[in-house]
Amino acid sequence: MRVVIAEDSVLLREGVQRLLADEGIETVAAVENGDGLLDAVTEHKPDLCVVDVRMPPTFTDEGLRAAIECRRRYPGLPVLVLSQYVEERYAVELLAGGASGVGYLLKERVADVKEFVDAVRRVADGGTSIDHEVITQLMVRSKKSPVDSLTPREREVLGLMAQGLSNTAIAGTLVVSDGAVEKHVGNIFAKLGLEPSNSEHRRVRAVLAYLDS
Repeated sequence: MRVVIAEDSVLLREGVQRLLADEGIETVAAVENGDGLLDAVTEHKPDLCVVDVRMPPTFTDEGLRAAIECRRRYPGLPVLVLSQYVEERYAVELLAGGASGVGYLLKERVADVKEFVDAVRRVADGGTSIDHEVITQLMVRSKKSPVDSLTPREREVLGLMAQGLSNTAIAGTLVVSDGAVEKHVGNIFAKLGLEPSNSEHRRVRAVLAYLDS
């Protein structure tokens, strides 16, 4: 796997690069701003971009804007965004731009090497990995969200789906049967107005459905 890292903090940029190297993942470019990201993606055509939301010069949303532009130029380019805080507006915009190969993690997750590497590989493979804290905050941001119709257990399942877990993995996490998870997933699809499907795209759309409300 070939990765481009866009992060203005030298320590974090080098730390992520070394962490990935330990897992046999090559960093073909490590840049510190949005323009550098665009140039690196054009030159190297990486398998994944790991991008900080806030970078120079204004430290607002340069990283995200550059990531979205990269995906516009190269549809399907996997992008894993790292953010210091849960920034709802940025998360919604990124997720709404495409349902595959997208991740949004808080930077503190990098400290959990296994969790971070799993997210890197999942997103690079076209899956999704969304921090549970992001999901929690997005779920409660609108009182008129379709998600309000879900039961507490269905909300748990939806959150785990958003993190990229399979039905079997969700069953293991919640200590329930695969059949129980399949039933919850079916109920989620129905309540959000989505036809049941096992495809990754449909599962992510279930998470995104309430964002459009």
